[in-house]
Amino acid sequence: MTDAAVSQNALSTDVPDIPEHYVSTLEGGGAVVHFVVDGVHCGGCVRKVERAVHEVRGVSDARLNLSTKRLTVSFAPDATTPRAIVAAVVGVGYGARPFHPQALHSQQAREERELITCMGVAGFAAANVMLLSVSVWAGHEGGMEPATRDMFHWISGLIAMPAIAFSGRPFFRSAVRALRAGTMNMDVPISLAVLLAATMSLAETIAGAKHVYFDASIMLLFFLLIGRTLDIKMRGRAALAAQNLLALRADAATVIGDDGVARAMPVEALRPGMIVAVATGQRIAADGVVAQGRSDLDTSLITGETAPRAVEPGGQVFAGTLNMSGPLRVRVTAGDDDTLLSEIVRLMEAAEQGRDKYVRIADRAARLYAPMVHILAAATFLGWWLAGGMAWDGSLKIAIAVLIITCPCALALAVPVVHVVASGRLLARGILLKSSDALERLAEINTLVFDKTGTLTDGALELVREGVDGRTLEAAAMLARASTHPLSRSLAHAAGAGVSADAVSEHPGQGLIGDIDGVPARLGSAAFVGADGDAHSAGPEIWFRLGDDAPQRFGFSDSLRDDAAEVVSWAKARGMKVVLLSGDRAQTVASAARAAGIDDYAAELMPQDKIARLEALAASGARVLMVGDGLNDAPALAAAHVSMSPASGADVSQAAADLVFQGQYLAPVTVALDVARISQKLVLQNFGLSLAYNFVAVPIAVAGFVTPLIAAVAMSSSSILVTLNALRLRLQKIGLRGVGTGGES
Repeated sequence: MTDAAVSQNALSTDVPDIPEHYVSTLEGGGAVVHFVVDGVHCGGCVRKVERAVHEVRGVSDARLNLSTKRLTVSFAPDATTPRAIVAAVVGVGYGARPFHPQALHSQQAREERELITCMGVAGFAAANVMLLSVSVWAGHEGGMEPATRDMFHWISGLIAMPAIAFSGRPFFRSAVRALRAGTMNMDVPISLAVLLAATMSLAETIAGAKHVYFDASIMLLFFLLIGRTLDIKMRGRAALAAQNLLALRADAATVIGDDGVARAMPVEALRPGMIVAVATGQRIAADGVVAQGRSDLDTSLITGETAPRAVEPGGQVFAGTLNMSGPLRVRVTAGDDDTLLSEIVRLMEAAEQGRDKYVRIADRAARLYAPMVHILAAATFLGWWLAGGMAWDGSLKIAIAVLIITCPCALALAVPVVHVVASGRLLARGILLKSSDALERLAEINTLVFDKTGTLTDGALELVREGVDGRTLEAAAMLARASTHPLSRSLAHAAGAGVSADAVSEHPGQGLIGDIDGVPARLGSAAFVGADGDAHSAGPEIWFRLGDDAPQRFGFSDSLRDDAAEVVSWAKARGMKVVLLSGDRAQTVASAARAAGIDDYAAELMPQDKIARLEALAASGARVLMVGDGLNDAPALAAAHVSMSPASGADVSQAAADLVFQGQYLAPVTVALDVARISQKLVLQNFGLSLAYNFVAVPIAVAGFVTPLIAAVAMSSSSILVTLNALRLRLQKIGLRGVGTGGES
């Protein structure tokens, strides 16, 4: 599309102006605007939209995310306008409107409801029409009276025609949009075959003909709606990942003005230099540095480390982290759009966009399929009518048979039917498959990357009892029972039920002070109790001192999952490289890596560091399966070639992951890898079967030996064949045998 065409579209279509608050101004004079694009459901749609927007003068970049349907456009405000960008999208057959998360969620919910309703109506109609068709087929041999046959045809038409009109809407709308924009997609031949078969059947019913083809039309719609519904449901779940992460930020902030007065303010209005008060139990509203106060922060969002981090004046804090033990005043260093939390969301969407460019086999085949079907059907009609001397209605019947027999039902089911069977097999083993193309990507894996805390390990801090005196443990627990600090809770749990010390006071970011039988006692950091903790820095620790006695150290460990070493060994035996990436301390990570048998590991990594490591692995030819559970792992999970998260992980990590597994074992990772590789073989076999069917059936149909009725039966048979082939997955042995496999091998 040329600039002139875009300009003309902007004038000739009803494209409203875009409010200024949807446009963000960048340094240097550029601008960014976000849209939701309607009608996008495949990689081809993404390419068409991006290509059209790139051709608008003044646009420097355009990226469309297939999962969120979010189009991000960078442009020069003095060269073009958001209205012209919308016009370019409309010009290629799609709708566009300003991006709003709530509106996007509502639209996705409406699309899902419509597809499920259409599928239900089509399935009900197909079942009833097929019952009537079987009766008619049997009547041809049993001498059914024409009046009875015509009655059955009319009943079939009364059931099928309204169902086709209702259930075919998703395909009909898509086909109309494509034709208006002068393009083709898979929905065009589907719509054409359905409508021609239904119209011809109605005409034949009115004429009292012997054969009608209502069953072919409605059955075709039902099978294709199954695949479309599965696809949109999987993508809808992926689109929620970023929204779930943003829900972790504070809704409002308490800003301390120059006059000392505290005022509530939305986080979007925060600017660098403002002072924000953060009470105990609140999430920090913006990135900044501590101006006043001491506390402990739950930083698992950033580092994934279980133990809280103490902060004091001058310490850096991040939006979304939880203030646990004391009030703070924070000087803001980054606005809402520039916080690390917002950056994590952008990293997730950028990673999702990269994933969406992984074009599935069915999409690649579909680009050539639609025009070939149309050309073949038209050539068949013209050949029999003009060259063969056949009447136009007979020629049209043969052309309809060609359209029906070549309708991509088996081709469209080749991937979804394997996906359904694989999803059921995985679900039986406690694994939820969330991404529609994850199996294809999982089958290509040659590198396995684990997070540590909560993934390779149990994620629960346990007291290391070696060298711990029972009486000292009970004394320390008397202080620990008065605190909600995770290390204190673990210490109190290890000691069991008991009494608490007297006059306990908590010093945020440092520890506890109290009296035990009149003797002063302290529990907290090494510095707080006056101990030298440098020699004992491996892993989380807490120190206790009673009166003038020597300080006592309590160390904590995060144990490996029971089958972690076995899973690592299984992966290595199959030629996979295994890597451990963690935000935890170096010594802790090294200890876990040695115990699991992992030679390649890195510690103290921020979320962007993990993504950089994954990108480096990808650049070296690695296809990475990332397994992680923390909030800080969400961008890395989205950036990996494919990703898994335990059900015990953070909600946003589960949303960003392609697969989620239940239980306390890692064996589901091996199960998923085996299912993926078997599934890939079955998908390729299904494509081979559908192509072989077309190579055999199409020439016979073109030669005029196939009626629309036989074409419908043949088309259904090809669908049944690929379905039965996919069901062979249920008979395969999968996964690591032994611990954590639920008794199945």
